Amino acid sequence: MSDSSWTDRIVGDRMTVDQEFSSRVQSSEFSNQQWSLIMTATEFEIEQPADPEQARIVANTDNVDQIIPELENVGQGMGAMGGAGGGGGSSNASGGFLDSIKGALGLGGGENGSNDEKRDAAERLTQEYAEALQNHLESQGRWDEVREAAATDGAA
Repeated sequence: MSDSSWTDRIVGDRMTVDQEFSSRVQSSEFSNQQWSLIMTATEFEIEQPADPEQARIVANTDNVDQIIPELENVGQGMGAMGGAGGGGGSSNASGGFLDSIKGALGLGGGENGSNDEKRDAAERLTQEYAEALQNHLESQGRWDEVREAAATDGAA
């Protein structure tokens, strides 16, 4: 097991936290499908894993910008299937395919402010998730094991 990363060690813990966190996602502006897309673009890291007092799980959302234009499409496409959350409505239904391409290229008129708001909301929610994950690991007595594995991963 020494060649597995710290993230491989917490797959079951992530599944538990996912279930516990689902009510928080439902009360957010994101649908479940949008949240899944955000989580796919998010990487979790442990800052300062060698320091038991300072170590903490953080959400690296550097790749979330790439999927922000897709969030509205996912919300619109899945809305009829019962997947639309607070942010899943179609505020720009007339735009369609061309507007989604323009948005992906950064040419989408006044959507930049909306994209910034979505990115900020996604960053806040993923950091809440990271804190919930760390709290879960601590409550299960696994935090030190995972933190030490991350320190070893970083040293390798």
